[in-house]
Amino acid sequence: MQQDEGERLRALNDLGLLNTAPSESFDRITRMASQIFGAPIAAVSLTDKDRQWFKSRVGCGTEIPRDRAPCAEVTRLGDVLVVSDLSQDPRFKGNVLDQSGVRFYAGAPLTTRDGFTLGAMCVLDTKPRTITPEQARILTDLAAMVMAQVELQHALGRIDPASGLPNRNQFAEDLEDLSRDHAGQERIAMLVDLVEPVQLNQSMRILGPAYLDTMIKTAAGAIKERLKGEATLYQVGVTQFATVLVGHNPQVLFDQVQAHFAEVAETALGRDRAASAPVVGLMPFRLGEVSPAQVLRAALGAAQDARDAGKSVGLYSVALDDAHQRRYALLDGLHDALLAPDQLSLHFQPRIDLRTGRCDGVEALLRWQHPALGNVAPGEFIPLAEATELARPLTQWVIEAALQQAAVWRAAGLELKISVNVSPANLEEADFAERMGEALARYAVPAQALEVEFTESGLIRNQGRILINLAAIRALGIACAIDDFGTGYSSFSYLKDIPAEIIKIDQSFIRTLVPGGADSALVRGMITMAQELGLRVVAEGVETQLAYDFLCEAGCDEAQGYLISRPVPAPAFTAWLHARDPGTKHHVAA
Repeated sequence: MQQDEGERLRALNDLGLLNTAPSESFDRITRMASQIFGAPIAAVSLTDKDRQWFKSRVGCGTEIPRDRAPCAEVTRLGDVLVVSDLSQDPRFKGNVLDQSGVRFYAGAPLTTRDGFTLGAMCVLDTKPRTITPEQARILTDLAAMVMAQVELQHALGRIDPASGLPNRNQFAEDLEDLSRDHAGQERIAMLVDLVEPVQLNQSMRILGPAYLDTMIKTAAGAIKERLKGEATLYQVGVTQFATVLVGHNPQVLFDQVQAHFAEVAETALGRDRAASAPVVGLMPFRLGEVSPAQVLRAALGAAQDARDAGKSVGLYSVALDDAHQRRYALLDGLHDALLAPDQLSLHFQPRIDLRTGRCDGVEALLRWQHPALGNVAPGEFIPLAEATELARPLTQWVIEAALQQAAVWRAAGLELKISVNVSPANLEEADFAERMGEALARYAVPAQALEVEFTESGLIRNQGRILINLAAIRALGIACAIDDFGTGYSSFSYLKDIPAEIIKIDQSFIRTLVPGGADSALVRGMITMAQELGLRVVAEGVETQLAYDFLCEAGCDEAQGYLISRPVPAPAFTAWLHARDPGTKHHVAA
């Protein structure tokens, strides 16, 4: 199995064996190897970054260079290596051992349960020789004894000191043992998550760390009592417990846990019940088909899904898990997309002045062509990005790309205003307006050529900072538009306090708009009130001629939608613009 060298070295260093004092527990095994094989040299050799360091040794020094060392080859191969005569083997001829008179070498890998080869249990002689298959098996057993001693020294790392329960490492080992003995049998992993991290931090801030220790001990005792010795309970996280159950139907177990959940939670948490939000996740699986890490991940996911849904118990769902995996893949992929030259792009949808029929502006809409997933809908990846630190670089990418296109169009005589969408998180950034000003200067585009759109729902977040940023944006000369108006927290009362010039009526009012209907009365009212406040009104989602005609009659200022044009790449938009009226650079008649 190909090993990642960085992870292998990390596993070796995490064990804390390098550069430690000699240990009789290891020396006993090394002496035994020397005696069994009649070899004057034997060692427990650990493969460090650039050396072979001997944790235990007979007849040799403390280390040799890793370069061309036989033990390094054992580490690379992860298998037994026997060399009858180093001086005759081109891999090792002339190396340090050969030069010191060593001829024979045999080594068996020291392999962790996670599959990392730390080095070799090796025996060496100054005379050429070989070993039998039986002796090779003995050397492998001695290497296993070394690793058992390593694990024994770290046994304290398998018990949680607060609860006294076996921890996640022990869970993984026990599940692997079960899988070897009972492969294919059905089991159910049950994970109990006592409290959300935010709640835990708040409680510890008030009550101190002793609160956590008390909660853990109380909960562990209550859950163990409920298990009645039929299963082992493990502490697999700070506030998470897990066990593996046999002989249960998943749905029946789900109903049983749900029915008794309140009683168990009250017993387990007592007075801490109000300060926590315990949930249970159930993960059915077959032994040997899923790794311990995957079992825990899926069970924790089921618990989190339950918490997100306001429930107490969650049963693992492939569909929900796939959705979470896709979201993770998209967020991970966006990091690469921001650096790639061919994944992100802008499409442009024209806005039409309903009085003149001219196209004086466009909305820049982000598109993503993922190399593996194909076209990813903006409604899927943009909300994910806006909830993470990606909101800043993604919006910056859009602004830069929009201004670059604006500069190209202006050089060709097309003086179009480009509108870009920004998230509430962007409007909370202290330097957002400053960065916009720098971008305008960088592309030599006047501020009047740019417009920012933000949703009214964003105004409930950190309103003070947002209003300061909006005022700074307006001071630059950039227009501000309230997007999706009419949904969420709509109120004309706050419009007088917001430095906006435009409202964009949400497409949900426009798509099914019929003159004389309820939506038409609402739309007409919004247009009238907004214009009386000095705001320009844009209708989004115009898809029918009937809606277009109504908006003209109602005095709406601009329209945008599929009836006019779908969002298209810049070259297609330019072609559309000229095709509407070849005699002018930017004219459209509906």
